[in-house]
Formats: sequence, structure tokens, C-alpha cells
Amino acid sequence: MLELVNLTAPPSADDPCLVFTKRDAVASLRRPPDAFWSHAEALTTFGEPERVIGVGTWHGRPLYALAIAESSIDPIEHIRGNLYTLLGRVPDPVFAAYGRALQLLAWRRDHQFCGRCGGPTDLGDSGRAMACSQCGHACYPRLSPCAIVAVTRGDQILLAAAKGRRAAFYSTLAGFIEPGESAEEAVAREVREEVGIEVDNIRYFASQPWPFPGQLMLGFHAEYAGGDIRLDDEEIEDAGWFSRDNLPPVPPAASISGQLIRHVFNR
Repeated sequence: MLELVNLTAPPSADDPCLVFTKRDAVASLRRPPDAFWSHAEALTTFGEPERVIGVGTWHGRPLYALAIAESSIDPIEHIRGNLYTLLGRVPDPVFAAYGRALQLLAWRRDHQFCGRCGGPTDLGDSGRAMACSQCGHACYPRLSPCAIVAVTRGDQILLAAAKGRRAAFYSTLAGFIEPGESAEEAVAREVREEVGIEVDNIRYFASQPWPFPGQLMLGFHAEYAGGDIRLDDEEIEDAGWFSRDNLPPVPPAASISGQLIRHVFNR
């Protein structure tokens, strides 16, 4: 289990590490995907990393994320893939550790210079922030709250296919929460904007960190309150009401969308 603590010391040889190139996780073809690298093993295999950051502690041991050069990967020995390829294939705590690691590496990469004055940054606030060496402005890892909702009408659920999505599945509606807006207000607005209907009886279900690239998904149930489906042609390919007996392909249960859909039909 991952404990979210800040690590200031460099990794030791036996410390577990998660290895990435760009936004892809890198694993050995000789081991299961949830087997971590040791730091010494990663150095021997890939050479000096481009970036190292502490993720937390994993079962009491410091856990680190390493960004490596793409050229150091051997396609005969290693496999790389984005975190979608791990979803449902590794235990949830392992997926959460990969997600946190990827977000922290992206934060370090994207905030090497101050967004206020342009000065160089370095770790500050005991490793919690990237702090500017000139003006002192501190930038913490970005987290974007996103509302996702299962809308029901009797024994049916509203599902939609996103525009341009490669995966052929239908999902619950979701959208980012705007400044000055509550999560419940975001639910009603997103449903109205994407499919043109009104909802009420909005109630909280659960949350899930979602590292694509850095969302906190806030899950809700809501009930149909009126209107006909009118698609937002820029975001939605198709949408409709579905019952248990005619469900299209839906997201896996490892995702909060999959959990919402299953909860509707299992409650």
C-alpha cells in the first residue's frame, strides 16, 4: 500500500522504482506488470535517469519514479505502454502508485521555470512544491476536479460515446468543474451541455484519482428530470438510454465509470 509522504533523500540500491519513458510505464517482459524495479536494477538496465522523484512509501520502503530515455529500452526485454494498459490488470493500489508517479514526473518536467517571472525553479517546501529561485513563487502539483455522473430514467441508464475515442465503448458523462462552481452544479451543467437534458436528485457516490493526465473524479448518481437528447456534436458521438439487457460495451469495473454503471444495475 502506498503512503503519501515526501522523500528528500536519494534512492538506495534496494528501493523500489517505477520506470517511465514519456507518458509510458516500462516493465520487464520476464515479470508480471505489477513487479517494481529496484533502483540498482533500473540503473544497470537503463543507465542514469533523466529525472527522479519520490512518490511515497510502499509497504514501508521509499518508492521512486524514474524518467528514462526512450533509446534505453530494449524491445526484446521490455514492454512499454500508457497507464490504460494497466487498468484492471494490476491491483488498484499498484495502479494508484503508477498514477501518482506519472503525475509527479509530469509536474517536475512542466514546471522547471516559474510561470510568474520565468526564473528557474527547484524543489521547495520539503519537496512539495517547485519554488522559483528569483521571486519565490511556488507551484504545487496540479489536480483537476472532474464530475462524472450516472443518469437514470426508471430502469435505464444514460450512456454516451465520446467523439474521436479509439476505444469502442459507451460511458457515463463527465466534465471538469469550473471556477466558482460546485460539483453538483457541474453535474447538471455538463449533462445539459453534452446531451441537452435536465437532471435532479444529484447525490454523491465515490471518488477516484485518474492520472489522464491529472484528474480527481467525483462520482455522482442523478435522475432524469426532462428534455430530449440533443448531442453536443463537438464532444459526443452518440448517446442513448440503455437497460441491463441491451448494454453496449462499457468501461471496466476498475474505473469509476464502470463502478457507477454496475452500481445502477446491482443496487
